[in-house]
Formats: sequence, C-alpha cells, structure tokens
Amino acid sequence: MTSMYNFILILSLAIIASNSFVHATFHTSSGTDDGSEQWGYVEVRPKAHMFWWLYRSPQRVEDPSNPWPIILWLQGGPGGSGVGFGNFGEIGPLDEELKPRNSTWLTKADLLFVDNPVGTGYSYVDDTSLVVKTDEEAAQDLTTLLKALFNGNETLQKSPVFIVAESYGGKFAVTLALSAAKAIENGQLKLRLGGVALGDSWISPEHFVFSWGPILKDMSRLDDIGLKQSISLARKIKKQLAIGKYEDATQTWGDLEDYISSRSNFVDFYNFMLDSSEGVSTVEIVKSQNYKKSLGNNYYYKKVASSLNHANPGTNSVDLGSLMNGPIRQKLKIIPSSVTWGGQSDLVFTAMMGDFMKPRIHEVDELLAKGINVTIYNGQVDLICSTKGTEAWVKKLKWDGLNNFLNLSRTPLYCGQGKVTKGFFRSYKNLFFYWILGAGHFVPVEQPCVSLEMVGSITQSPNK
Repeated sequence: MTSMYNFILILSLAIIASNSFVHATFHTSSGTDDGSEQWGYVEVRPKAHMFWWLYRSPQRVEDPSNPWPIILWLQGGPGGSGVGFGNFGEIGPLDEELKPRNSTWLTKADLLFVDNPVGTGYSYVDDTSLVVKTDEEAAQDLTTLLKALFNGNETLQKSPVFIVAESYGGKFAVTLALSAAKAIENGQLKLRLGGVALGDSWISPEHFVFSWGPILKDMSRLDDIGLKQSISLARKIKKQLAIGKYEDATQTWGDLEDYISSRSNFVDFYNFMLDSSEGVSTVEIVKSQNYKKSLGNNYYYKKVASSLNHANPGTNSVDLGSLMNGPIRQKLKIIPSSVTWGGQSDLVFTAMMGDFMKPRIHEVDELLAKGINVTIYNGQVDLICSTKGTEAWVKKLKWDGLNNFLNLSRTPLYCGQGKVTKGFFRSYKNLFFYWILGAGHFVPVEQPCVSLEMVGSITQSPNK
C-alpha cells in the first residue's frame, strides 16, 4: 500500500516546496514527502485564488511511445467542488470514509482536481465582485491555472491532458478546451491536449427540459396532465432562450423542476428509478429565504450525497463538509483560516444564473472541427442530463461526420465475469459515445467497472 492511501498522512504531513511548480502567480504550494501528491493555489486574477490538487498514479507505466495521461476533472453545479465531490465522492484514491477506492481512476491516469470556478470548494475571492458570471470567464481562469502548472514543468508537458467533466462541468470543459487550444496554438500554453470527455453534461438545457416529461410519462412517474404541463413549461423556456432572456429561462427551469418534483412524488433527478431521499425539490430550496446559505454549504452536497449513497447502498452517509473542513484541511495545511470549504459556492451559482441555460453545442462543433477527440458518456437512468436529451443535442451538431456517426451500429460493452451487457459504444473519427446501462448521473460510482475500462480507452492508458 502506497503512502497516498495511508490515512496517517492526512494528519501528519511535512510541507514541502515543489520547485517544479514555482510560478509568480502562486502564493503557496505543498505536497507529500514522496511526491505522490501536490496541491496549491494559483492567483488566476488579482484577489481570485483557485485551488488545485494533483495525484500521481502508483500504477504509472513509463512508455515513451505512449505517455502516461493526466485527467483534469471538472465538477458541475456550477459551484460543486471537484476536490471534494469528484475526488472523495467519485474517482479519487480515497472515498468519503478515507478508505481506498478499488475503482479509482488513478489506476489509469494521474488525476488533477480543481475547485472551479473561483469561489467553489477551497477556491475563494477576496472581493465577491470577482466571481465569474460566464463559462468563458471560467475558462480563462482555468487556462491561467494550466499555464501556471504546465509551462514551467517539462515532466507534465510530456503527458496528454484529458479534460473529463460531469454535469455543468461539461460546459466548463468545452469552453476550457477551446481556450486552451487557442493558447497552445499561440505558444502561450505548453500542454498536450488529449481530448475532452463529457459525462452526463448540461450542454443543451433546452433539449434536456423537453426530455423530462416524456421520460417520466413512459416510466409512469407522470400522468398525461403532468406530461402536458411539463411540455408547456419546456416550450416557455425555449421561447425565453430564443429572445435571450436567460435568467428568466433559469427561473422557468426552476418552476419546471418544482412542478415535476411535486407531480411525480419527488422523483430523483439524478436517477429516475428512485425517489429523492430529501423529499423536496431543488427549486423549493432555491426559492427559500435560506437559499444562498443552503445551496452553497448544505443542500447541493446533500442532493449529490444522497444519490451517491443510492449508488452505494452499503455505505454510510458522510458529511463531506466536516471531512473537508476537518482532517483534509489539516492535511493540506495551506487553506487560509478565513476560507471554509464550500463557503462561497452560493455566490458562484447566483452569479452564473444568466449563463446557466445557455447551450454549448457550437463549442462541441468547434472542437470536432479542430480534430480534438470528444467523448460523450451518459448514464441510462439519469434524468437531469438524460440520455434522451443528450442524443437530441448531438443530432443538432453541424460536424461533417455526424451522419456517418449516426448510421453506425453500436458495439455492446461487457465488464467483469459473465457476458452481461453493461453498455454500448459507437465512434466515428474523433467523436465517441458511451451509453452506460444501470447508471444515473454519477456514472463512475454507479457503474465503476465499465467506467474504469472506458476511461482507460479514452486516455489510451498504458496500464491495461
């Protein structure tokens, strides 16, 4: 067992300066004695501080002809912490109980988690006006972070970077990939961009909201009246988007979620086969007087945690906030005393309400036209970012290979013992699509075996 899996390190680590990460925009950086982990802050703009955490894989295979990859994980929300949710909740080396995760993606690649945008997780701003309002602004900050990490480090420059995203993180991923590609072309960023993977990603909100009613009607969670009203609210959203009323569309999205929740007896938006264990809709919280406090510090994690616990019914519910503000904070040692993990996340969501419902299909088209690999993967029983909605927006792509892609047969996927179908796969040129059966919104947790094989294929990891 390597030291990175040893909980003792969480409480007793020597802080070291990492010469390979020295950069003018850093105000502090640290790591483990054995170099298996490094973390720190980048001041991406004056008074805007982004936190990052890099894990080096103990299964790393040195193959000059097939360099070891790095996965940059981007969480959703907006305002969800990749350092918290993605790391301890989904794909990192340790779970929420600080036990080794057998299905960690670290076996296939090094993992880079960031708390993005600033104000998320451990990231913070000294002035609340500095919180980003758009996906493009978030991409600029992330590009600045990548410059700080990669431009002075020849070792990192050898590894292809794969931007892997979940939920709203998909919008961050495609805007970042374009920003990074431009910086690479201009010689401003020394990084090998391996591709982008969009997991259950909020790329086209319009297509998702139109999918909710029909899916739930087919699954008997809505009746004909519920379907009719759901479609009516989706049409209202479409009209608002068409005339650029984006904040109004966000409000109507809230009304639609609220209506579906009550009419379906609180279906779980992250897995439509389940009830929401909270028994209350996201929008009821958003509308409450305690919205700002509850969304950032409490409610978002409760919604995610309940779905993660559904996916792992044998695990205990863990207070991620206590973990991140307790032993993990003690391990890291560099988090300012004034910063509470997740304490500014409410600011992030509120600031981005005008961008929340904007589509990013055009950005996917741009990436495909540039020849950048784009992978889409979706959980079968996700509702919020449904497969039905994802397939609908994919068909709106203007990419010249789309018809060939759509006309190809799918390949079944298996994993583990026995020949039980775990999913399907299709690809043409640089577009790849994985349909993951039995998974909801959190594919890596709900179908860890096939997810691990998928990410090994996406990254072409030398560790087979």
